[in-house]
Amino acid sequence: MNEIITAERGILRMAIDKNEASEAVIAAARAVVRHEGEGLIHAADHIDETFLQTVRLLRQTTGKVFVTGAGTSSAIARRMAHLLSVSGTPSMFVHPADALHGTMGALERGDVLMAISKGGASQEINELVVKAKERGVDAVVALTSQTGSDLAKNADVVVELKNLPGIDPGEAIAMGSTLVAAAWGDALATVLMRMSGYSWGKVLHSHPSGAVGKMNDLPDELEPLAPFWN
Repeated sequence: MNEIITAERGILRMAIDKNEASEAVIAAARAVVRHEGEGLIHAADHIDETFLQTVRLLRQTTGKVFVTGAGTSSAIARRMAHLLSVSGTPSMFVHPADALHGTMGALERGDVLMAISKGGASQEINELVVKAKERGVDAVVALTSQTGSDLAKNADVVVELKNLPGIDPGEAIAMGSTLVAAAWGDALATVLMRMSGYSWGKVLHSHPSGAVGKMNDLPDELEPLAPFWN
């Protein structure tokens, strides 16, 4: 009988341990998401004059808009270019490594290059920025957390993306910081869409596939924003 009781207690203890372990995992996951959410709010509070400068550049450019980034920032740059295009600001992603093998031939006078790099020390991005300016692009916009970096020094507009401590694990794995860059880009795309009056009809015309393409009713148009430089 004692052996049975001991076995039952062991099973109960294992169940409790598993439950505690599961709760610890869920708590850890929630802590990450909450901290990243706090990081986004922190970044929103620090949107400043450089956002206005970027809006004006992209509204007034007569050329093309290119967005570049390496590593995790590459994924964010590709996403940003896509969403800018969907919302009425024609943009293209250019990979810095490919650009240094000839793709930068697409960059011309009148274009704007937006470069995303948290540390601002990516060699291929910095070389692309220098070459782009030599090719006569109108402006380079740097999205970075390091305003003293080589990227920032070579840019015409330096957007400092403020990140909370620990938003990237070990300050080495780009997680929360990339969400901050993505959210900043979302704000840019939305503001430009409202300022240009780009309609939902045009959005759906360029997006005929997927669930969006099957929408029968157009959303209400976004509230317009007037240019602030008139």
